[in-house]
Amino acid sequence: MRRPVRGRCQGRKRVKDGQISRRAVLIGASAAAAWAASPARAMLLQAGTRKLPAAVESLLAKMTVEEKAGQLTLMAAAWSGGAAVTLNPAGASSNFEGQLAEVRAGRLTGVFNGNGAAMAKRMQTVAVRESRLKIPLLFAADVIHGFRTVFPVPMGEAASFDPELAERTARVAAVEAAASGIDWTFAPMVDVARDARWGRGVEGSGEDVLLGKLMAAARVRGFQGAKGLKAADAVAACAKHFAAYGAVEAGLDYNTVDISERTLREIYFPPFQSALAAGAPTVMASFNELSGIPATANAWLLTEVLRREWGFEGVVVSDYTADEELIAHGFAADAREATRLAFLAGVDMSMQSGFYLRHLPDLVAKGEVPVARLDEAVRRVLALKVQLGLFDDPFRRIDPAREKARVRTREHLALAREAGSRSIVMLKNEGQLLPLPRSGKKIALIGPFASGLHDQIGPWNVYGTDAEAVDLATGVKALVQDPALVSVTEGAGLEGPVPGGIEAAVAAARAADVVVLAIGEHARMSGEAQSRSAIVAPPAQMALAEAVAATGKPIVVLLRTGRALALEGAVLKASAILVTWFLGSQDGPAIANVLFGAVGPSARLPVSFPQATGQAPYHYDHKPTGRPNPAGPLQEYKTHYREFPNQALFPFGHGLTYGEIVYGDLDLGGGKLNADGTLTVSAAIANNGRHAAEEVVQLYIRDVAASVTRPVRELKAFRRVALKPGERKRVTFTLTRADLLFVGQALKPVVEPGRFQLWIAPSAEAEGVSGSFELI
Repeated sequence: MRRPVRGRCQGRKRVKDGQISRRAVLIGASAAAAWAASPARAMLLQAGTRKLPAAVESLLAKMTVEEKAGQLTLMAAAWSGGAAVTLNPAGASSNFEGQLAEVRAGRLTGVFNGNGAAMAKRMQTVAVRESRLKIPLLFAADVIHGFRTVFPVPMGEAASFDPELAERTARVAAVEAAASGIDWTFAPMVDVARDARWGRGVEGSGEDVLLGKLMAAARVRGFQGAKGLKAADAVAACAKHFAAYGAVEAGLDYNTVDISERTLREIYFPPFQSALAAGAPTVMASFNELSGIPATANAWLLTEVLRREWGFEGVVVSDYTADEELIAHGFAADAREATRLAFLAGVDMSMQSGFYLRHLPDLVAKGEVPVARLDEAVRRVLALKVQLGLFDDPFRRIDPAREKARVRTREHLALAREAGSRSIVMLKNEGQLLPLPRSGKKIALIGPFASGLHDQIGPWNVYGTDAEAVDLATGVKALVQDPALVSVTEGAGLEGPVPGGIEAAVAAARAADVVVLAIGEHARMSGEAQSRSAIVAPPAQMALAEAVAATGKPIVVLLRTGRALALEGAVLKASAILVTWFLGSQDGPAIANVLFGAVGPSARLPVSFPQATGQAPYHYDHKPTGRPNPAGPLQEYKTHYREFPNQALFPFGHGLTYGEIVYGDLDLGGGKLNADGTLTVSAAIANNGRHAAEEVVQLYIRDVAASVTRPVRELKAFRRVALKPGERKRVTFTLTRADLLFVGQALKPVVEPGRFQLWIAPSAEAEGVSGSFELI
């Protein structure tokens, strides 16, 4: 066992891996007393002395307890439209006039997923002219991957391995949303997701910590802009869901999470820390429990870690009715107790349950919730409204004329097409079937996604519509010389057969030179509450694929999905496979660009595609175990399944280009790294093919022996490099001590001297070029 580098020793206190912390006792039946006696209380009292602008500070002094509770109450807009009604219903008894009455009475801090500038103007007018204290409302929305211009789902966009692209799309989303009166978005989702059965992985950036951190920060920067939150085109970001929602057992949404504090600190916390470092002023607590304590009432998580350890001073909001759900969790006996537990744990704002409005005044009156805690929560909410410039101009983002002018502009749609093209991953291209020629070939577009304005924008988009998107058939016909050579056949439904479908598809395939088979998941198969027990293409679509494959015609599979899928049969055997995700407003043109080579594929898998459903959860940076199977055939009594090795079918980072990329000439820069120095490593990357290519060069390391076992590989950096045919470039990376840190036995970051393996490679399981270096 190696020793920590001198001067960076591990702490002396030991916490067992199976525990979150002894400090979690701050919550439970004695929550109020524990909070009153805790160091967190002193911190909050000190924070409560921070002054708001004088005019706003005076409002706090004038508020009744009921009005303070109103500032901590957020509800779904009663005047909503489109997908918002399904995603977040306002409630059977809710109506817009009733909601305006709540605003007049000071019982509402704002609404979410409303219906544009006209609605916001009416509500804000009531707030600032008819309520007693004239406090402006806050308008929020789920702007997950675009507003009216819809971009690829976040997992798809993460496949670009291009944080700058993610920042640009988030910026456009903010410009459009802010023009419609929105101040605050419940994004980005920064949950690391390693079980493909979990539907909400589609909202995040995949399985890797580094990619998750970079994408989180980029999206926060994009939403909030460079001019500050007071800018009329800025929206406040919200890092969600805190924490470890992506680790739910069996990939089942809302399920239990029971993991070690080390795993939290190494895997699930870093993307949140990255989002906060980029300036996110709000955090959303997650639905799941965490080692027995629901996150929404977890004082260790929300106060001890987030507030005291990380120094977060912004707003913590519950997820939709998550405080109410403490009762179903079996953690709170009733609504009153659920309110007390969530509020004392650190949830400042309650979303949709109405519990804070109903129960906080009585809890304060009876001394069960300190006034100091109430005032601090209200200060945070008022401070957010100050940051957003709402006290200076409550209507700064509410402009119906601007709303019409700033959405779905030519520039925004061009970015959607670019983002879509750069998010498509090419898994296979046998015999260089792709790119397809634009003339001289009969092309059969077959499958439920071959045409039609459906399932293009994907899950979790409130304001965009498929009706405004461009489908595959339209995109393909726009690029070929003779659209008459393109046939379109449905072949099968999304989850069932269609009469005569397979027969028609087979006939179309026989009449064509090449088949483009568009299959996969529909939009309702991914997203919230869409966990799947089998991550495969629907049986009717698989039957279609087998029938078309039997014709012997070359097949290009276009795989629509919001998760990693276990591919098999005719789909896996196809000559070419493109993972097209849900690409948004310019879905069809983006796919056509890559199919015909107008844009070369350059994206990489942000999640590992498993060999079979039974291999999930799988992630590339797993531990080696004490019995790893050596290279070569499977051996008895080693770590593998009976049917296949402990490897991905298509690993994280995998993705082909239209070039022929060769890795070579590794330079390890002397092979030694001082604890306070740097190590520069490089490799030569060549394109020996006939097409230009953009390669994503990835740097992985493995700590060979450590005081805490380390993964088989960890991504530490990546570079995008453009290569012309025949061009060769040297790609350089610089490693520092910080790149080698891990959470040691005392749950503190440590680094230890010794040998490290290193790969510069095209994926997490490719050899590329490899060597080793020493930390001395």
